[in-house]
Amino acid sequence: MNWLNKFMTGRYGVDQLSTALLVLGCLLTLTGSLISFSTLAYISYIPLGLCVYRSLSKNITKRRSENYKFMTVMNPVFSWSKKKVQMLSDSGHKYMKCPHCKAQLRLPKGKGKISVTCPVCKKEFVKKT
Repeated sequence: MNWLNKFMTGRYGVDQLSTALLVLGCLLTLTGSLISFSTLAYISYIPLGLCVYRSLSKNITKRRSENYKFMTVMNPVFSWSKKKVQMLSDSGHKYMKCPHCKAQLRLPKGKGKISVTCPVCKKEFVKKT
């Protein structure tokens, strides 16, 4: 294992963009093999090669700026999916929006009609949970 530590010293390593490229390459390979389209399998080597290149690169500042741009674009997608997973896993609460300011509210399930005061706009309204 010591040889691997010596080899990777000064190299960038794996980040979110490299992981996304790896997943994309695997998906393209799998899709190409399932539909018997060999050209797609060959195209899948491009993101896999980029993943390896980025991981072994010694130009750390350039790789960090590439990852920063990727995360700037993908952050809304990640935060949206994280919220959806949280809402689906939270079985004791119901999520709804305030009719006045559209803020996301978490209300207890199964309480019938309740009076809700929005913590953002301080308006009061009645909702059925």
